[in-house]
Amino acid sequence: MLSKMSKENLELLSYTKIAEMYLKENKKTMNTAELFKAVCDLLEMGESEYQDKIADFFESLTTSKDFILLNDGNWDLRSNHAVKIDMDDIYEENDSEEENEESDDDEELSEEDNYEDDSYEDDVTDDDIADNDYADLTIMDEEELENEN
Repeated sequence: MLSKMSKENLELLSYTKIAEMYLKENKKTMNTAELFKAVCDLLEMGESEYQDKIADFFESLTTSKDFILLNDGNWDLRSNHAVKIDMDDIYEENDSEEENEESDDDEELSEEDNYEDDSYEDDVTDDDIADNDYADLTIMDEEELENEN
């Protein structure tokens, strides 16, 4: 498909779009240098253009949602890598969290743990309430809003 496209038509595409099409056609992963070299060959670009633009190409790959960098340093299409979620693992994780919470509740609390400090209520002043950003807010129904305008 890409090899049959004219250079003029290829030049209308972004480097990442050409790379995406190239990876789809060849069905193999490639590192940044190999992939950009293939793009440059298709566009009949010289070595100096390759050197000047490879950093921008790498940045485009890393910011594109269509590509994924694999552990071996090769790029592939994200669509080739489905995320497998095992629902049993999720439920097992939730069950173990609930068991931990229940075991925490079963522990005896000392008198010190049961002591509640209510003294903070005495420290609240009218100035503190006035400083509250929401103290001046009121709830209005739709009719009141219409009358305001």
